Amino acid sequence: MAANRDVLLGLVEEFVSGQQDSKAAETATGVKTGQFTVLELVEALGLSLTSPEPQTRGRGVQLLSLVLQECYANLSESEVEVLIAFYENRLKDHYAITPHVLQGINALTKCTLPSGLSISILRSLFQDVHVQSLMLKERSCVYNILINLMASQEEELKGLGADFVFGFVQAMDGERDPRNLLLAFQIAHSIIYRGYELGKFTEELFEVTSCYFPIDFTPPPNDPHGITQEDLIMSLRAVLTGTPRFAEYLLPLIIEKIDSDVQSAKLDSLQTLTACTAVYTHKDLAEFLSGLWTSLRREVFQTASEKVETASLSSLKALAACLSRSVQKSDSDDALQSFLDLVLTDCKHHLCEPDLKLVWPSAKILQAVASASYRASHKITGAVVPVLLEQYKNSTQCAQRRTLLEVVQGFVQPVQSSLPGEGDESVLSGFQEPLCSLVFSALCESSTGLQVTATRVLTALGQQPGLLSVPDVELAADHLTRLVLEEEESEVCSAVLECSGSLARLFPTAFVSKMIPKLKEEIFSEPMEQGESNAPKQAHSQQAVRQRCLKTLAAVSSKASVAQESAPILLEVLSSAHSGSCSFSLEEVVSACHSLQRIAAQAQDTEDVGRFFHDIIIPRLLGLAVQAALHGEGEGARNSPLTEESVLFSLVLVMSTACGRLQSQLAILTASRAVSLFLDGDVSFLPENDLPSPLQLLKKQSEAWRQSQLVCLLMACVCSMPRSVEIPQIDRLFCELEELSCTCTHPFAYTSAAKCFAGLVNKRPGGEELDSMLERTMKRISSELDCASSSFRVQAFTLLLWVTKALLIRYHPLSTVLTDKLFSLLKDSELSGAAANGFSLIMSDTEDVLNRACHADLRIMYRQRFFTENSAKLFQGFNSAEKDRKSGYLKALSHIVNHLPRQVQITELPALLPLLLEALSCTEQGVQLSTLSCLHPILTDPPPALTPHLDSLVSHLLALTTSTVMNVRIASLRCLHALSRLPEHMLLPFRARVIRALAVPLDDKKRLVRKEAVLARAEWFLLGSPGR
Repeated sequence: MAANRDVLLGLVEEFVSGQQDSKAAETATGVKTGQFTVLELVEALGLSLTSPEPQTRGRGVQLLSLVLQECYANLSESEVEVLIAFYENRLKDHYAITPHVLQGINALTKCTLPSGLSISILRSLFQDVHVQSLMLKERSCVYNILINLMASQEEELKGLGADFVFGFVQAMDGERDPRNLLLAFQIAHSIIYRGYELGKFTEELFEVTSCYFPIDFTPPPNDPHGITQEDLIMSLRAVLTGTPRFAEYLLPLIIEKIDSDVQSAKLDSLQTLTACTAVYTHKDLAEFLSGLWTSLRREVFQTASEKVETASLSSLKALAACLSRSVQKSDSDDALQSFLDLVLTDCKHHLCEPDLKLVWPSAKILQAVASASYRASHKITGAVVPVLLEQYKNSTQCAQRRTLLEVVQGFVQPVQSSLPGEGDESVLSGFQEPLCSLVFSALCESSTGLQVTATRVLTALGQQPGLLSVPDVELAADHLTRLVLEEEESEVCSAVLECSGSLARLFPTAFVSKMIPKLKEEIFSEPMEQGESNAPKQAHSQQAVRQRCLKTLAAVSSKASVAQESAPILLEVLSSAHSGSCSFSLEEVVSACHSLQRIAAQAQDTEDVGRFFHDIIIPRLLGLAVQAALHGEGEGARNSPLTEESVLFSLVLVMSTACGRLQSQLAILTASRAVSLFLDGDVSFLPENDLPSPLQLLKKQSEAWRQSQLVCLLMACVCSMPRSVEIPQIDRLFCELEELSCTCTHPFAYTSAAKCFAGLVNKRPGGEELDSMLERTMKRISSELDCASSSFRVQAFTLLLWVTKALLIRYHPLSTVLTDKLFSLLKDSELSGAAANGFSLIMSDTEDVLNRACHADLRIMYRQRFFTENSAKLFQGFNSAEKDRKSGYLKALSHIVNHLPRQVQITELPALLPLLLEALSCTEQGVQLSTLSCLHPILTDPPPALTPHLDSLVSHLLALTTSTVMNVRIASLRCLHALSRLPEHMLLPFRARVIRALAVPLDDKKRLVRKEAVLARAEWFLLGSPGR
């Protein structure tokens, strides 16, 4: 014990007299380990604490406080009580000791305090410490003491009544540091929200906090504390809007700041007002409603800032919502009605002015207020809609009628807060007939704008129950059908599709009976015979109408009942195109497939829809494709459009989307059927089964390419299934697909086989079976690729590429070996170009296989991982490659970097930029275009790493503006345009040269090039101009 005491005395002596601060940590360690206690430390400090020298006393108190900060958790109640009494007494000591005393008290307030000590601490703080005369750190200490006490001794502090609030107000008054303000606002927020008594100091608390409103703090650059203006604004707003007792002080201040000329002050004030309305009642607002309305109206009518206008409208809506919560009594005025009368008096008459100058500001105000509640909507809509209907009726100009119709749309558009409650009728129910008449008349107008707006109003009417009767819906379907068949304007067509889709979800029966039969009739109608001069125009018009009809069928088919009517029509289109019974172009057949895919994607995910696709759509599509392939084999046979690659690719998307959404049992059955069809030739499940059996769809003979290419449909069925669905005969299937992909001579067929193989590999569980199968496949691929005389090298490369992607995206260990094989092919004289382009396929998303929609095993950030693991290999390969092989590495690099997230590109730019610049000087145009597309997004916000290479970059870009390829010229001009965003002092040395060089593409023979040249040259001309 004596030894420990000597050690402690030595530590105290060295800290106090020797000024060795590190001894505080050693002392704290001794207390923690039990070598000595806190009371023993106090005894050891006895002479220091009673020294006549303030500096010595300060060092003694400092050591005690530093130890307590580390060891406060081990103190007993009696020790805490003694220490608190000591520290309270020290607060009366010399001012130089106060900072250390506050640190000790802060540590002790984290302990469990005996009853009454918190009050004692506060009285000592408020009486003996003038907070604002302290340094920043000590003021922060005071605020933290208050926060600790409020967290643990709330009931005792509330017992002080308003005295606690008064003490806090005195402590905070004059605070300037943002870090301490956040703490002070936190305390004020707790005072308000935890129900501390404000008493007669309500105004004082408001004044001491509101003096910072609105916040105009701008953090210094590279601020280590990370305090933002938004942090301060939100903290202060939580205080000011915390209690209705601040209303009489805050609302006049808000009106004053809204009327100021500072936009940030306006925005802060408006957002604060909106926050107030969630807490205030109509009584708190009543006295200031007139002033608030005047200021808010002016901001909407006269402001040049969209942000201020939006915030003003939000405040108006919030005010109306707050007033709507008031309970109307027979002996009191209705605050909401009074406010709405103010709004209507000042805004309604603008809707009747012939020039409609202020119609939009007035309409926005009225719509914002109406959207606040059902009561507000009932009053505003009832007063405004008749005026708008009358104005529309009396207007003769299309522009005015469109404006009025757009205003009507704002009142018709359903808003959740203003919808009728249970038992209430819609505020528009009294205007149902005139509104429908207005919309239908607008749909018959020739003005594009009127028609588009009318479809939006019609959609809004349909979304509110009871506003469209059955006859109205049927008439709407007739009008929309007419527009589909007659209107060629793209904007109108898009609006009609959107409206039809929305209404068909709500009223499927009407669209099944009214629209779909007419669309079907138009699709299968043949053009009338006319003179030869009109034939091309007639055919084009007929094709455009059919395309619109096909798109509309898909748009209206979100409900199962509609999909079951529209999908068979699309199947009939494919059947007629195959049989030749109706003349459909290849584009129309593809469009029919796209419509089927959209139906498969958007139709309700129910068992009925799944069974419909399983029983009808998928077998019918497979049957048609097989018939087309077989009938095209004979000599002189008609070539069905269903054997075209574009159509087959579209069919893949249809079947992939449909199979990917099947329920589990249906998915298993579909997979079994597809595998048995392709492996065993089982056609029993196909409709209209007049096919020879057994079929051999995976033939490898060159004359059977129409059958072989159907493997893409097998891919669509089995590779889109969830990973939980087990594919039957999987090993045999792998063998057949490998054989087809390595020996078939038809590109589409062997590519589809490779995709199917890769899709199955991606989902197959890891283990010995997968590894042995991959080992066998890799041996075959390597043997083909290593044999320079092999006629199947391209096929083997295609399979390698897709299997690499399949393994890479699931992080399979073998992907590294396959990737190295791809890199080695960059030196191959025959396959280097294909290998370089293959990296684009590996890094990009594919639409038909190995994507999330197909339930592929696709890990996040696989692109970043691929780049990190292989960038060094790419650089080494480039440096060691012969000159005529370097372009392959450059192209591969540009493809890889092009698909990386922008942040990764910027991070890696210092290492990448020299190679990217060299890629720009490459003679291969594909490399140039890929590199330019990679550089452009980086140049829109140029990183500092670009600066050392600026001269070289500008030179390369200017050289490419005269390239023989239009897309390269356009891309280089866009990069030069983006480059003009760099700081002016960096660009001015190049300004004259760039302007002179860009004069050449100004006379380019291509309009798109001239357009980009004008934009780029204009920006470079303005460099150095005032106000740029």
